[in-house]
Amino acid sequence: MSDIETVSCNEFEKSESEVQDGGLLPEKEEENLTKKKIVPGIIYLGHIPPRLRPKHVRNMLGVYGEIGRIFLQPEDYAIRKKKTSAGSRGKTFTEGWVEFKDKRVAKLVAATLNRTPMGARKRSRFHDDLWCIKYLHRFKWFHLSERLAYEKAVRQQRMRAEIAQAKRETNFYLQNVEKSKNIEKLREKRKKTGQEFEEKSWNFTQRQTEEEIQKAKQTAKLGKSQKQQMKKAMAKVQEFEKKSHSNVSLLAKIFNPSGSKGVVVLKWFK
Repeated sequence: MSDIETVSCNEFEKSESEVQDGGLLPEKEEENLTKKKIVPGIIYLGHIPPRLRPKHVRNMLGVYGEIGRIFLQPEDYAIRKKKTSAGSRGKTFTEGWVEFKDKRVAKLVAATLNRTPMGARKRSRFHDDLWCIKYLHRFKWFHLSERLAYEKAVRQQRMRAEIAQAKRETNFYLQNVEKSKNIEKLREKRKKTGQEFEEKSWNFTQRQTEEEIQKAKQTAKLGKSQKQQMKKAMAKVQEFEKKSHSNVSLLAKIFNPSGSKGVVVLKWFK
């Protein structure tokens, strides 16, 4: 066999091996690519029935795929305090977020389970409740943690503002109490010595409210319109008087051209 034939044979063997391998990557690189493709997805639970706990959510939704983190938002503290004072000790939740390891599974779960009964069995306590599920597109778990941290900061700031307001009110009340005590002591001393005690009084003019301002504007508009109507009525009366005077003078000239009776006619028409 010549050198040319050996080279062609080697090239043919290489091409054949590449066709058999299919130009594919090694197994480790394939696994890395598959791992990169798997992106976690988060679904939102808009309705949480009473007595539903995170373990129940994990048991019910874990059948469809691997679940990562679960967070259920507890109800407001004031509402919970009212319920505990009424006698109910159960902790209830208002909304929740569930993270699936694969976002494709999360989309499928949101599309298939939305508006369907929660419990598969009729004896289940959640059988009459329906799933209210929505897939959150491009929503990550750190978005939820940032939102919760922001809500916590707002709540703490509101509490600090309320506490500061309560302190100001109590200090103002205590100052007024002290002032009233001092005034009473001074009044008693003046009475014992026979002096008159004059209490200082301050007069304050309160600003008008928006309703009062609007009412004043309406009354001013009504006054202007009434004045305009009165002017129009007076103008009509004056025109009528002018016309009546001209008619009377014309009749007097026609029926009484000689003087004395014309005066009587004019008086009668007036």
